[in-house]
Amino acid sequence: MTKHPTRREFCATAAVAALVSAPYVRAAEKKYGPGASDTEIKLGQTVPHSGPGSLYGVLGRIGEAYFQMRNEQGGINGRKINFLTLDDAYSAPKCVEATRRLVEQEEVLALFGSLGTAPQTAVHKYLNSKGVPQLLLNTGASKWNDPKNFKWTMAGLPLYPTEARILARHVVNVKPEAKIGILYQNDDFGRDFLGPFKKVLADAGGKATVIMEQTYDLTDPTIDSQLVNLSKSGADVFYNISTGKATSQSIRKVAELGWKPLQLLSAGSTGRSILSAAGFENAKDIVAIRYAKDAGVPRWQNDPEVMGFEALRKKYLPNVDPDNTIAYAGYGQAVTMGEILRRCGDELTRENVLKQASNLNGFHSPFFLDGITYNYTPDDYTPMKTLYISIFNGSDWDISDKPVTE
Repeated sequence: MTKHPTRREFCATAAVAALVSAPYVRAAEKKYGPGASDTEIKLGQTVPHSGPGSLYGVLGRIGEAYFQMRNEQGGINGRKINFLTLDDAYSAPKCVEATRRLVEQEEVLALFGSLGTAPQTAVHKYLNSKGVPQLLLNTGASKWNDPKNFKWTMAGLPLYPTEARILARHVVNVKPEAKIGILYQNDDFGRDFLGPFKKVLADAGGKATVIMEQTYDLTDPTIDSQLVNLSKSGADVFYNISTGKATSQSIRKVAELGWKPLQLLSAGSTGRSILSAAGFENAKDIVAIRYAKDAGVPRWQNDPEVMGFEALRKKYLPNVDPDNTIAYAGYGQAVTMGEILRRCGDELTRENVLKQASNLNGFHSPFFLDGITYNYTPDDYTPMKTLYISIFNGSDWDISDKPVTE
């Protein structure tokens, strides 16, 4: 008996097909840079497949799966994608080594989706000196928006200062005399949130104040002592500027201590795998900015874009949990990189890759909430300017009706 696809399977297949059936872009003549030919396009990436940030390694695995699917369907403009995702263990020296290998030995056309402010800072000048695109970075550091001096580097996340200013204004609105305790990662990532957040408080008249700051290093086995100090400080707002394992530990520790502040969380740490490790019940009422959908939750289960990701995950990476939002984010970035390459057509030079990436203004990633698009222009590399305030209700994020635009 013939098995007919269910409506859900049909919609998911159609969603994937829609992403890969865009028209072929032809150039008057073919032009190739390193990593490109009539038959192949080489792309690179470094993410932590091991070490303290290893849960982000799924970004690379989902990228491999996406390009495998594209290759099975004929590639992009007739060319197969050779995608190399290397382990940097969230270590600057290892990132330098892996990036040099991708550029000098593998001769990739471009890098995309690499992760971490500190590791990517370590290769920032090198890639720009070589003229290698460093695109859709999984970091929102303000330094990535500098097209005049570092035109080859573009962030893929909301810029941290934008996020920090929005959260600070939220605190001023809901708790005008807040006493704020802050935990932040002791590097450029943490500090990029700190200054803009405190400036908004000062500009608002200074009634809401930061009364304690605590830092941690990625190599710290726990952050219990920092959380104990913050809980005893008298703070009634907790701004949690952490990543990965430290985020899960801190959310859980706040609950264990019986401390009940208004909690603010950096958007890059709101993935369901991170919150699940902390305990969804412990994450209830956390406030964060939002610009993207979630996978594996009832709200989005019939959304064609989420179903496209689910179809890919189920076929190629069944061991990845259906609600792994980090994987879904990686899928959105891989789709976006595929669109950049499609627009390049037969002019596969690094210069044209950058040109197409910096003119993505208006492109909607399947990871984004409806109505949100990339805002890149050649003179302004701000990835997105429209964001939402959201509150975790214990199982899902309640998203504000009105967006906030910087």
